[in-house]
Amino acid sequence: MDSKDALVVFEGTKIRRIWHDEQWYFSVVDVIQAITDSGRPRKYWSDLKKKLIDEGFELSDKIGQLKVASTDGKKYETDCANTESMFRIIQSIPSPKAEPDGPGVDPYYGR
Repeated sequence: MDSKDALVVFEGTKIRRIWHDEQWYFSVVDVIQAITDSGRPRKYWSDLKKKLIDEGFELSDKIGQLKVASTDGKKYETDCANTESMFRIIQSIPSPKAEPDGPGVDPYYGR
C-alpha cells in the first residue's frame, strides 16, 4: 500500500483513507462503522445522506467517489470526504464516540 493510501484506526476499527487533491479523504462508511458500531453502515450512510441533504448540506460538493482499497485488495469507488466535511458528517451522528470528549479522543488534541 502506498504511503499516500493508508489505514488509520479509531476504537479498533480500520478507516480507509486516500491522499487526493493535496489532502486526506476518508471512507465515510468506515467512519460511520467506527462511530456507530452499526451492523449496516452503508444503510446508515444512505439514511444520513438524506438527512444531510434536507438540512442543506451540499453533498455533491463535499463527498467524492474515490477508488479506495478493499479487503480483497482491489480498489472500488467509495464515498469519501475530506477532514472538514467528515467533521460535519460526524456532528450529525448521535453517538458518544462522536462527542469531543468521547472514547478514543485525546483530551489534549481532540478538540
